[in-house]
Amino acid sequence: MPLVWLVVLLAVGCDPKKTEDPAENKAFALSDTMLKSIKLDTVTVRPVNGTLNLNGKIVADENRLVEIFPIVGGNVVEVDAELGDYVKKNQTLATIKSGEVAEYDRQLIEAQSDVLVAQKNLSVKQDLYDSKLSSDRELVAAQKELEKAEASLRRITETFSIYNFNKKSEYSLKAPINGFVIYKNLTRDMTLPAGHTESVFTVAELDEVWAIADVYESDISRIREGMDVCVTTLSYPGDLIRGKIDKIFSVLDPETKTMKVRIRIPNPLFKLKPQMLATIKATYHEDKSLTAVPSSAIIFDNSRQFVMIFKDRFNIDTREVEVYKTADDITWITQGVKPGEVVISHNQLFIYDALND
Repeated sequence: MPLVWLVVLLAVGCDPKKTEDPAENKAFALSDTMLKSIKLDTVTVRPVNGTLNLNGKIVADENRLVEIFPIVGGNVVEVDAELGDYVKKNQTLATIKSGEVAEYDRQLIEAQSDVLVAQKNLSVKQDLYDSKLSSDRELVAAQKELEKAEASLRRITETFSIYNFNKKSEYSLKAPINGFVIYKNLTRDMTLPAGHTESVFTVAELDEVWAIADVYESDISRIREGMDVCVTTLSYPGDLIRGKIDKIFSVLDPETKTMKVRIRIPNPLFKLKPQMLATIKATYHEDKSLTAVPSSAIIFDNSRQFVMIFKDRFNIDTREVEVYKTADDITWITQGVKPGEVVISHNQLFIYDALND
């Protein structure tokens, strides 16, 4: 009989229904509210990238701008375009009254007169020839004189057309393309000397511009044509403008010891202006891959770096890590985490303090 009671007591003592809830033995557990406020990210293996921060400025595309030179000297009587204006092709930018144009006008009148004289002379020679009072030679000579006079008139007329002369001895500077006036060195009543060799206007198309950036000598090995870059300016700090390096100038500035690179940037809204200062962030790739986590997951404490490893709401570990590099929002780690582990990347500092105080 005592043996039976012993078996019954052992059976009752081993009843699985009496097992305690594991949560009751945990010293720390995330509340539902805290669990909703955190963000979880999985540790992955990613190629290691780096960034170079370059300083530069915005300039007009040299292949899409035109410098305008006056071909005659004279007095500027009208200026119709100002710096920054948008102008259309063949729009008048300025008008110059010139003695040189007056000379061309005199040549035009002479050429017109020479043609009239040659036409009358040919008519007379033709009549004489028809009456057998003149030779073939004289008729041919008269025809040659008319052709010569007409050629001279065409040359002068084309000169007037090409250079926009008029019969008031005035020369009109016209825009050769649609674009913005980005340079102006001309004022009303200004006198331009004959043989003036400096441009007075520059017109540029700005729907696509360049950023010219300086690369320090220590970073030259990382620069490649075709690299993706992100451009920001002081005027639009929140706008990230994408572009690519399309030209490397393989010469160092002897004073600054920097090499220049060119980035081509679409500019359809004309927000970027020539001479704007720009910061260019170029992304390069290293020949290796490492475990990576969001940069926001890293905790700095006492010159050491940690992440919070999440298993479940009752199992959260503090793990010290060795950081290889941080670039933007990604941090690469050489030691401390494994691919597939889950880290807390938002609001983890509260949990760290609770577990490590």
